[in-house]
Amino acid sequence: MTTPSQDFERLQLKVSTEVREHWKAFLFEGILLVLLGLAVIVVPPMASLAITIFLGWLFLVGGVVGLVATFWARGMPGFWWSLLSAALSILVGILLVVQPVQGMLTLTILLGAYFLAEGAVTIMYALEHRRELSLRWGWLLTAGVMDIIIAGIIIVGLPGSAAWAIGLLVGLNMIFGGTTLIGMALAMRNAR
Repeated sequence: MTTPSQDFERLQLKVSTEVREHWKAFLFEGILLVLLGLAVIVVPPMASLAITIFLGWLFLVGGVVGLVATFWARGMPGFWWSLLSAALSILVGILLVVQPVQGMLTLTILLGAYFLAEGAVTIMYALEHRRELSLRWGWLLTAGVMDIIIAGIIIVGLPGSAAWAIGLLVGLNMIFGGTTLIGMALAMRNAR
């Protein structure tokens, strides 16, 4: 019988082996993500609009699938709640697809609110770590303050920030994710 620690070590070894064997695929994906991220940052209004429409279609398809599943299993408890959830998803999807510019504004407002809340929570978390004399509380505090600054820039810039905020943040996320994959792939290539 193995312990959870032994199982975790085996899983780590298996993941490490897989990454090492397929480092070129990770490198390619990382480069592609960085290039796509740069393209998104170069034209953030178009990217923001495309992301909004894509989210609209995700909501719409998810709502239709949810509606079908709800009627398929209508004997299950919570039928009406499930029906309401599917209808809401369909409605949001239609609104985002039919009126993507207004949807982009709404998503940007939600994004600003998210960064504001995330920043406040992260600052409180940092202060809690400071009390425990943890060495990383300064990094957490900085991340929280940066979240609040980003929220402020987005909220103060409305409605104009709706054109660039979503595209810029998704582009930056793609660049950081791609850079991480490139670093991981190169590290695994050298580990052979």
